[in-house]
Formats: sequence, structure tokens, C-alpha cells
Amino acid sequence: MLLKTFGWSFAVTALGLVAAALYGGWAGFGIVAILSILEISVSFDNAVVNAGILKKMNAFWQKIFLTIGILIAVFGMRLVFPVVIVAISAKIGPIEAVRLAFDDKDKYQQLVTDAHPSIAAFGGMFLLMIFLDFIFEDREIKWLGWLERPLAKLGKVDMLSVCIALIVLLVSAMTFATNAHQHGGIHVDKAETVLIAGIAGLITYLIVGGLSGYFENKLEEEEEREHEAEEEAKRSGKKVPAVVMAGKAAFFMFLYLEVLDASFSFDGVIAAFAITNDIVLMSLGLGIGAMYVRSLTVYLVRQGTLDDYVYLEHGAHYAIGALAVILLVTIQYEIHEVITGLVGVVLIAWSFFSSVQRNRRLVE
Repeated sequence: MLLKTFGWSFAVTALGLVAAALYGGWAGFGIVAILSILEISVSFDNAVVNAGILKKMNAFWQKIFLTIGILIAVFGMRLVFPVVIVAISAKIGPIEAVRLAFDDKDKYQQLVTDAHPSIAAFGGMFLLMIFLDFIFEDREIKWLGWLERPLAKLGKVDMLSVCIALIVLLVSAMTFATNAHQHGGIHVDKAETVLIAGIAGLITYLIVGGLSGYFENKLEEEEEREHEAEEEAKRSGKKVPAVVMAGKAAFFMFLYLEVLDASFSFDGVIAAFAITNDIVLMSLGLGIGAMYVRSLTVYLVRQGTLDDYVYLEHGAHYAIGALAVILLVTIQYEIHEVITGLVGVVLIAWSFFSSVQRNRRLVE
């Protein structure tokens, strides 16, 4: 089971480290190893949240997530994305951005640093909406009951998550963005940029999340009708038609997963520049880490870990909320990537041990 799930990750790790050694020597080997560990630690909460969505898909879409999805994650977000943000922020062509990435690494890093406020605002708002929609939903199982019960009652107010997210964005634009950190330690006013990027992140969440939620509800309705048809078929001996909405529902959930992964990868890509500005080593290290996050997601689904440790999903969403806040704060202040990674790991570890204690109490 372990080799079947993580086999490709092990293979990519070996190939990636060999490529790093050939490209950059032992120094390159060490940088790629560090970046891989960094990506896994920062994105562990991503795997837990992804597993909660992926378990609703069939084996075919889980395979798509591990094949096409990993291509998007590795080549799209870890290789193309750093080039795209440089091209957009510097208002240059993608070919010129690629040239800078290979020939003028210092200039490339400077452009990425200067684009950070817009990246942080977009990713921060998307992740904040995920956290708010989770925390305001009335759930049967509650981890921190003293906090989640009153928030679930507040969640009955329509559009509360959107209102709070917009308030947070406005406050961030009026505080952090007016003195945004830029390359060389200087600070400039990026309020307008942060507002536009934050609204874009909010719109992206509403569109993708809305579509995936709509088709997920349609799928549940079709499954309920199928169950009723099966009961009728048992009595009459007729064949039961297949659920025709499963493909659309799975497709939009897959799309939602990819946007979610993209938002999670923002902090990993930005943090990677604190270690190296070599795009080849960066892509190798983050790509290896992304493979393990993907494999871990599937492992959690197939082992039923989320069903056994019911607070894990709560811990991951609290980590998402913390990451959203951290991204917005980094518009003005630098926060070490170790802190970013540890926050998520601590929250998830706390939720895991809380789940273990709950299981023991139930047994007793």
C-alpha cells in the first residue's frame, strides 16, 4: 500500500536529487533537499484538506488528480507560475522573464519580491474564504466547541464570510499595503494593487467554489434518486440507470482542488526565494515536495484516516486561516518560512492528538 501510493514520489525524489547534483553539485543537491522538506511541511495542511474533497471522487478522478493534477502542480505552479508573476509585475514578455530567470537571477528575484503584495493578497483572500466558510458551518462534530458553537450560530447570517473577508481586505489595504515591503528593504504604497488582487482572489473562490458546490449538490441528489431507484429495482427486477452527473461534479471538484493547491503553493514559492533564486533548483525541490503532498492526499483517502481522526480536517482549516493571515501580514513584514511551516504542523498535530484522545474515550 505504501509503495503503491508513494512509489512515484520516491522515483521523482531520486531523479530530482540526481538532476540537482548534476546541475549544481553537492550544493544544488542540498538546496533541493531543503526545498523538498520545506514544501512538504508548509503544504501538509493542503494534503488534509485535499483528502476531504478527494474522498468524494471515484478512483478514476483520484488517478487524474495524481497524473494531470501533478503536472499542473509541478510544471504550472512551481515552474511556470514564478515566471508568469515576473512577466505580469514587470510588464515584460514571458520569454524575457524566462531569460531573466536563467541569466539574471538577482533581477528575477527582485521582480518576484516586488510582486509579493499582489500574490499575498490574492492567495490570502482565497484561503481566508475557505477558512471562514468552514468555521461558520454548523457541523455535527466540533473540535474546539467553545469557539465553534457560537461561530456556527453566527454563520446563519447570509454572506457573513464574504463581508468579513472584504473587511479584512480593506483593513489590510489601509495598513499593511500602505507600507508594503519591497526588494532592498524599501517600502512603498501598494494599497490599490492589494485591493485589486484581493478582490480577484475572492471572485475566484466564489466562482470555482460555487460551481463545485453546485455540482456536488446535484450529485448528491442524483445519488439519492439512484438509491430510491435501486430499492424499486429490487422489487420489480428492473435495471438501474447510472448517475449521469458524476462526471461534471467530479470535474468541478477537481478544478476546485487545483485552484486550492495553487493558493497553497504561493507561500512555498515565495519562501523558496529565501533559499535560492535559481529557477531550476527551485522547480526540482518544490516539485518533489508537491509529489509527496499529492501522494499523502491519496494515502489519507485510501486509509480512511479522516474518518478515524475526525479533528484532522478541523486542524487543517485552522492552519489555512493562520496561513491566510500570515500571507496578508507579509505584505509589509517578513516572516520566516520556518514559522509559516511550524504553525500548520502544530495545529494539525494538535488536532491529531485530540482525535486520538477522543477515540480512546469512545472505546472506554
